[in-house]
Amino acid sequence: MMPASVSALTPSLTHARAAASSLSRSNPRAARRGRAVVSESAESSDASNRDALAMNATSSTGRALTIQSHVVSGYVGNKCAVFPLQLHGFDVDPILSVQFSNHTGYGSWKGEVMTGDQLWSLVEGLETNGLLKGYTHLLTGYIGSASMLRTVARLVRKLRQHNPDLVYVCDPVLGDNGKMYVPAPLVGIYRDEIVPLATLVVPNQFEAELLTGSPIASEDDAIAACAALHAMGPPNVVLTSVDLDVARGGDGGDAASASAHAHASVITLLGSTITPQEKRCEQRFKITVPRIPSYFTGTGDLCAALLLAWSDKLPGQLGRAAERAVASLQGVLRKTAQAQAEAEAAGKTGIGCRELRLVQSVEELTRPTVTEEVQWLE
Repeated sequence: MMPASVSALTPSLTHARAAASSLSRSNPRAARRGRAVVSESAESSDASNRDALAMNATSSTGRALTIQSHVVSGYVGNKCAVFPLQLHGFDVDPILSVQFSNHTGYGSWKGEVMTGDQLWSLVEGLETNGLLKGYTHLLTGYIGSASMLRTVARLVRKLRQHNPDLVYVCDPVLGDNGKMYVPAPLVGIYRDEIVPLATLVVPNQFEAELLTGSPIASEDDAIAACAALHAMGPPNVVLTSVDLDVARGGDGGDAASASAHAHASVITLLGSTITPQEKRCEQRFKITVPRIPSYFTGTGDLCAALLLAWSDKLPGQLGRAAERAVASLQGVLRKTAQAQAEAEAAGKTGIGCRELRLVQSVEELTRPTVTEEVQWLE
């Protein structure tokens, strides 16, 4: 996510519904094994076709296109998504909505912002070479302009022309803790044009409040927000960070609610699906975890990628997939907090001490220890 935010669990209507099958009873991985598609251009040589075949063959897990921010140094956006998805067996193609020297939490940064036209130019290049046909998943994160966001909507529709079962995981990055990161008009574009296309939408509490127009001050409010988001189109909804143990008032965007969010001792992930679930999994659930007393960036981006990965591994078990995703995220944050404490004990200070320790957390990302179990809701 860009700008940096602790938006995910930090301990410190037709296309979308069709794509829901990857998150429900059928497991698409077996059907995807060995799939390969080549450019259909009559002018392509045999060698070009072989190149397209090699590039377009999906792994046993799938091929994911991920559109979000990139930083040269540090971990937010695609830097938080690509590595975990690759560890889970995905071929990952990143598109950089922005390319900055570092995330904006440092206070100073340099770089470039992609436009909608530039994104579509990349799409056209991929299509010309027959490379749009192999995508099984799309993940989007921070997108800072209306033109870019509307181009994403065009891209989703085009990808589904090639693969109607495309799973689209949408992290509607709008803000956190009562502060917006993007221009206000993007709220309406997400609500009316992007969210309806999603298979799984993963807003934080503030973003869910903006999208639904209703404050979330209780578990019942959170469940109602999930229902409102379902009504927009997505069959699967996960609110990645909700404060349910503090009394909150207002519209979720005032200073009091932001302060309550910052001081909550625990934080809750709450999810809902309208697709049939397997193995004694219910359609609504929550997971509550203790908050680590620190501020980390990129947690929302990592959470979204982990939800994509684990829901693919556990189709029809969204609650169990969320349980694994939370466990992975918790493991990374514990390792990061430990590294931060060691650095500060050695006299080092600064935001760099709090960068996520992803490379050091392979075990946590792939074989997490579940310490906070999912709780099923009526």
